[in-house]
Amino acid sequence: MHESNIKKVFLIGDRGKIELLSKEEELILCYGHFNVIHPGHIRFLQYAKSLGKKLAVAIFGDHYLQESQRSKYFSQLERAEGVASLHFVDKVYVLNQIELDALIEKVEPAKLVLGKEFENTHRKDLTDAIYALDAYGGKVVYHAGEVHYASADLLHGSQQDLELERRLLFLQACQRQGISLSQLIARIGQFSKSRILVIGDTIVDQYVACDAIGMSAEAPVLVVRELESKEFVGGAGIVAAHLKALGTKSFFLSVVGNDANADIVRRDLEIQGVNVHLIQDDTRPTTFKIRYMVENQKLFRVSRLKEHSLSKSIEDKVIEKINQLASDVDGILISDFVYGVITERILYEIQKLAKKKNIRLFGDLQCSSQVGNVAKFKNFDILCPTEREARIALSNQQDGVEQIANTLMAITQSKNLVIKLGAEGFISYNKDLTDNFIRREHFPALVTNPIDVAGAGDSLLAAIAASMCCGGNLMESSALGACMAALAVQTVGNNPVSHQKLESFIKSLERT
Repeated sequence: MHESNIKKVFLIGDRGKIELLSKEEELILCYGHFNVIHPGHIRFLQYAKSLGKKLAVAIFGDHYLQESQRSKYFSQLERAEGVASLHFVDKVYVLNQIELDALIEKVEPAKLVLGKEFENTHRKDLTDAIYALDAYGGKVVYHAGEVHYASADLLHGSQQDLELERRLLFLQACQRQGISLSQLIARIGQFSKSRILVIGDTIVDQYVACDAIGMSAEAPVLVVRELESKEFVGGAGIVAAHLKALGTKSFFLSVVGNDANADIVRRDLEIQGVNVHLIQDDTRPTTFKIRYMVENQKLFRVSRLKEHSLSKSIEDKVIEKINQLASDVDGILISDFVYGVITERILYEIQKLAKKKNIRLFGDLQCSSQVGNVAKFKNFDILCPTEREARIALSNQQDGVEQIANTLMAITQSKNLVIKLGAEGFISYNKDLTDNFIRREHFPALVTNPIDVAGAGDSLLAAIAASMCCGGNLMESSALGACMAALAVQTVGNNPVSHQKLESFIKSLERT
């Protein structure tokens, strides 16, 4: 443990040691096991710190943990070190055979801060603690921390320093999970064993580079001059392109219009080697999005699309094609932008087929500007929503990320879950089917000042799916996904990331 952190940690093993502690004015106390520190914990602890002068955190001692699950937690001192490393935490109490109420009776914190999920708890350790607070007029506060979807890290350091810090955090996450960089590179070499069908909405993204002329004299309107434009295959199409570039056998099934944009999609994906199956629907155009940019700053987006569901005849064609392709794949990845392709019937047929043929299911539903519910995906191998999408699915804006993740996994019966946190990276959750213990790990975003974040989630899920289909576990696959996303956000537009680039990036981490 770092020397500066040692001074923060107090191992409380008996009541005699409690007597050595003293009361502090406006002390705020938090409580938990804190097995792996992630942004949800940090939000919670930062909110708690804002309530008083000093923040103390009480850590479950090892004796609190069920003997059958102790091997799945880090030791009490390792967990204490993780909390003590947070600069805004002043003290860490390790409750080694001492209960929380005994600590409260001695130090008398002004407030005990607990997560919102404990507001109606009947847990004895918490009810005893609240009784001890009431005895001297202390208060309990239930809060999950402030919810936000962006980061202010660049206000607190240079881009170079922040990226170095995040690389170190990434390597620490890999070390906690027993993952070596050579292991990641070896896994990439096995991607060619994966055969994945991608099904979902097709999008053509056009980027228009502009020169800013100024403000109109007639109205407060920004005036730009168009310089050049370029089209990229987006939506579910770029996921299929990523998979092929990574070395997998990639199939793509979608519904498009009878137009030139559909021709762009077919041509580009076939050139890249994707096995393309496009079903034409004359009632809808191929979804087309135009982004106007000045240098790398997006000004606004214009979308041309129809969002109605497919007709029964088109559904029949899609389902027939899914059944034809399923015999040659070991994974189906649904990339649902909620533009009508993934109907209730098609989803049901995919789930039925996957169960019958033991095909892995990977799900992503994107509702940045449209309305969707990721909870409709049941019994998937992995779901990959943003925090905002997960909260929308649960109609829950109050609870912490942990509670959101646990609830979503329970509702969907998903074996694995990735909650994307934007600039803060993502948290991966894996449920142990033998005892329902949920392992979790935070993987930071490795690029602090991305050029274009559109498609970062698509690249992340592509790498995870490629890895899991050739034997990778969730944490190993997530580490590969973090590296994949770091490469995807460094260029404008959707550009497939090759396995060679991914290998080179991972090798560069060895020099960190």
